[in-house]
Amino acid sequence: MEITTVQLEIPEDCNVILGQTHFIKTAEDLYEIIITTVPQALFGIAFSEASGPCLIRTEGNDSGLIDVCGKNLQAVGAGHLFCILLKNAFPINILNQVKNCAEVCRIFCATANPVDVITAESSQGKGVLGVIDGFSPRGIETSEDKAHRKEFLRKIGYKL
Repeated sequence: MEITTVQLEIPEDCNVILGQTHFIKTAEDLYEIIITTVPQALFGIAFSEASGPCLIRTEGNDSGLIDVCGKNLQAVGAGHLFCILLKNAFPINILNQVKNCAEVCRIFCATANPVDVITAESSQGKGVLGVIDGFSPRGIETSEDKAHRKEFLRKIGYKL
């Protein structure tokens, strides 16, 4: 078995959600979830089939983000994987709805950080073992860091 890593492309000002799913209607269901939850969001979705024609299915309302999602899944090469690229919204706005989608099995990450996808390949194909989301911790926050965190959350409207 060969273990490799693939770095996802995440365009500027975007977040990515990478997950595992199991059915061809996933792309359309995720489209409906995003467009009805955050109508102003720009997004792309790609889903890689793991049977039949084994195609990467795409949806979304931004052709550039759709293309990058497809390229990301092509680079990873695993079946039953989905990628959402989201602009003008954050994963927190849609994550519970995505997790509640009947086809979604798991979420590997929801982030704007750099992402390395760890894959294993057997004679059958590739699968995702996990992801490396961002960077390693550099220490424990100080009182100044805590104040900055609280100020930031209020600045972006997530706290009063």
